Amino acid sequence: MRRRRLAVAVALVMLTATASMPLATRALPLIVRIAYEIEQRGIVYSWGGGHAERPGPSNGTCRGYKGRIKPCPAARTRGLDCSGFARWVYALAHGKDVLGPGNTNDHVRRMRRVDAAPVPGDLIFFGKITKKRVKTHHVGIYLGRGKMMNAPETGAMVRIDDISRLKDFAGFYRYSMSAKSA
Repeated sequence: MRRRRLAVAVALVMLTATASMPLATRALPLIVRIAYEIEQRGIVYSWGGGHAERPGPSNGTCRGYKGRIKPCPAARTRGLDCSGFARWVYALAHGKDVLGPGNTNDHVRRMRRVDAAPVPGDLIFFGKITKKRVKTHHVGIYLGRGKMMNAPETGAMVRIDDISRLKDFAGFYRYSMSAKSA
C-alpha cells in the first residue's frame, strides 16, 4: 500500500511538471520545448522587449515603433519582440546568449541557411535576404508542419501561427558553433 501511494505521488509530480506543454512536445528538440514553456507564460509582445543586457522579458522602447496602438505602449510594457523571443529561447537552450543583442538582421547573420529540410527549432525569417543585403522584419521558431512560435505584434502574446500568415518568407536558418558571427 505504501509503495502504491509513493508511485501515485511520483506520477502526480511528473504529470504536474509536464502538463504545461502538449504531450507530443516531450520528444521535440530542447529549443521547441523551451518555446512551448514560454508560450504558456502568456508573455506579451513589446517592441524592443527582450533586448536588455541579458536575454528575457524587458521593457521595450518606442524608438522606431510603427505599431497600430497609439501612443506607443512599449516603454511601459515588459515583454518580448520577435527577435527578443528567439534570443531568449536560444540562450536558455544553449546556456549562453548565442544570438546576442540586436534585431532580426543581426541574428540572421549569426546563423547558417538551411538548404535541406528544416527541423523543429530552426529559425524562420521573413523579409529579403540576398548575398549583398539583409533586410528582415520578423523571426519565429519553426515547430514543424507549417507552424511557428513567435511574438507577432503589439497587443498580442507569444503564440503559435501558421507560417503562411506572412507572405515574404526569407528562409530557414540554423545556429551552429561554426556559424559566422557578425
